[in-house]
Amino acid sequence: MKILITDDHSVVRQGYASLLPTVLDQCEIYEAASGEESVEEYFREKPDLVIMDINLPGISGIEAATRILQKDSDAKVLFFSMHDEAPVVKQALDAGGMGYITKSGSPQTLLEAVTKISKGEIFIEYDLVMKLALNNQDVSDDRLRELTQREFEVFVMLARGESNSLIAEKLSISSKTVSNYVTTLKSKLGISSTAELVHLAVDAGVIKFGPSAD
Repeated sequence: MKILITDDHSVVRQGYASLLPTVLDQCEIYEAASGEESVEEYFREKPDLVIMDINLPGISGIEAATRILQKDSDAKVLFFSMHDEAPVVKQALDAGGMGYITKSGSPQTLLEAVTKISKGEIFIEYDLVMKLALNNQDVSDDRLRELTQREFEVFVMLARGESNSLIAEKLSISSKTVSNYVTTLKSKLGISSTAELVHLAVDAGVIKFGPSAD
């Protein structure tokens, strides 16, 4: 697996370059220190994943990702940044990013993001998902605001298509407890099926499908 790390701080690049090969098989790391360099390096090495900072010398990480995706719609970009404001996250995802994590997050969050995005899945750090949902002005906001943090967490995982047993494992709770949360969610949100839950999550901007293949 080839990964291109784009960040203007060498310490950050070296830290991730040291971490990723310890958990990913046959991992090759490439580095870029600017947006322009990232674009050049991408088309030179054709990595499987780009980990892209937003604040970069010259063009921004969002602009760099846009240039890459304009020429290669299959490119997988994970944004990582010190910014956690909902408008910035939304702009990055609208540019075609498949994920967004903050630099203050744990190494485990980075590894989970890399693993999921490499499989073609979307990954957004939990706190950012909450901010995106609460920042959205749709009518569904009022319903989402009534959820507790744990209820919202289960809501997001269900919307991503995760099974009750997997949710139970990830949250270290019983499957029965997850089932109880599902019942509570349906009651609070006024829905009767998982399909309705997914539609609500999409409308509220809680989950986002990747770029179309066509």
